[in-house]
Amino acid sequence: MKITKQLRSSSAEDLMTRLEEFKKELSKLNVQVATGAVASSSGKLRQTKKNIARVLTLLKEKEVKSI
Repeated sequence: MKITKQLRSSSAEDLMTRLEEFKKELSKLNVQVATGAVASSSGKLRQTKKNIARVLTLLKEKEVKSI
């Protein structure tokens, strides 16, 4: 809930930056899963995917509002 409030108050440029950060983090986590070294961050992968979806949803909402 806290991250959603932070994201809603961000501008579109900030959201794009956060989206890139989340995608890089997801990529790193996927590599960890592939190599089998993901013992401590099992929930982190799911949370990162959800954060990406949140950012994409907010970007879409901002796009619709601007039309």
